[in-house]
Amino acid sequence: MIRFGTDGWRAIIAKDFTFDNVNCVTQATARWIQHDSITNNGVVIGHDARFLGREFSEHCACTFAEMGIPVKIANTIAPTPAVSWGALAFDAVGIVITASHNPPAYNGFKIKAPFGGPATPDQISAVESHLPSINTPLPLKSFDHYVANGLIEEINLVDQYIKDLESKIDLAAIRASGIKIAHDAMYGAGMGLVERLLPGQVVALHAEVNPSFHGQAPEPIERNLPELPKAVVEHGCAVGLANDGDADRIGMVDERGVFVDSHQMLSLLTWYQSQVKGLKGDVIKTFSTTTMLDKMAEKYGLGFETRPIGFKHVAERIISGDVIVGGEESGGLAVKGHIPERDGLYIGLLITEMVVTSGKSLSELIQGLFDEFGLHATWREDLHTQENLKQAMMDACKAKKVTQIAGLKVVEWDMLDGVKHIMEDGSWLLVRPSGTEPVLRIYSESSTHERAQALVRETVAMVDHPPS
Repeated sequence: MIRFGTDGWRAIIAKDFTFDNVNCVTQATARWIQHDSITNNGVVIGHDARFLGREFSEHCACTFAEMGIPVKIANTIAPTPAVSWGALAFDAVGIVITASHNPPAYNGFKIKAPFGGPATPDQISAVESHLPSINTPLPLKSFDHYVANGLIEEINLVDQYIKDLESKIDLAAIRASGIKIAHDAMYGAGMGLVERLLPGQVVALHAEVNPSFHGQAPEPIERNLPELPKAVVEHGCAVGLANDGDADRIGMVDERGVFVDSHQMLSLLTWYQSQVKGLKGDVIKTFSTTTMLDKMAEKYGLGFETRPIGFKHVAERIISGDVIVGGEESGGLAVKGHIPERDGLYIGLLITEMVVTSGKSLSELIQGLFDEFGLHATWREDLHTQENLKQAMMDACKAKKVTQIAGLKVVEWDMLDGVKHIMEDGSWLLVRPSGTEPVLRIYSESSTHERAQALVRETVAMVDHPPS
């Protein structure tokens, strides 16, 4: 069954992610474009470095062309933000053949709206509404046939996207500084692009095509990046950047090789956008993200809103208001002045610009925020468990039966997305179920690393015997 999750449809290649199913989901997308009059300018299609990415993207292009929708298709591997930029630039719908940070066995299908960001939840629902009536793949002619007849056009999308980045990042300052940057592309679509922007300054890791990702899911979290801190320290780099399989997410390490999480990056971006660039507007975060942002927004006189988890909820808010920073805990960040989309390459370069222009190291910038707003330590664990235990734990949380964790009294429960337990000292613990597998995602934040970890550990221990 084809089902869209928090960011597109993803499935295992040759099991559910097949050419026939790509054909069917493309038909549904085409019907949505035509029925809802989304655009008259067709679609922009790109693919990442996964197995059969080019072949799936061509099949998708042919399906759109057969249905009378004109196609621009990237002539090389392309990051998701490049496709989103293309959707905005051409006033078209963007399609990315990617499974983002999923394991190598997966591929996927992302839809980008003409505003240059993820299709809204309502738009995805509209696409899904067409799927039940599509029972068979559409017979297609060859890719070359549609190209010859002007229905498919190959374009150098990445070059155009790179030019856009050059116009928005102070590359001159970064170049003049002479700093070195380590970039871990994780065998993904961001490979080689930082080097193009900053030739001679980049230490490149995993920057070649490897559809198996060397057996590692291309997700830029600390445990998946053992080589990046070593490279930063060994080569004396000012920062280390890492991007996921389609380069819309960002992970970082500072000049000491210490991992910098999304909470810290969002806080830095809020400070930079507001206090350095002088921008006013709103800060939008998801439910699992640090409360430091709440405090910063209040002190800086910025609007503030918390949204359900999933960047599509952030993007929906960006396009409807004046948002200077928006993002989520899992590495998807966006700022005013760029597309309303996660862009791991742009954000990594913007924080590098921040380091160079401030004259401070990345660790000093982060410590400055902790000095001003207090330490905000976060922790997360994805607990694989039995479905019955997962449901029992969620039932207990929703019934407010968890009243104390790690010696702290729960004083408030927030159920915006999952159940957030707010403690007497301001710490919090969020329990949120996966919608597709027997997994509980458990997040915490406290004023010490030890307490943040203790909150998660004690909650994990509860799952086998949920409070009754």
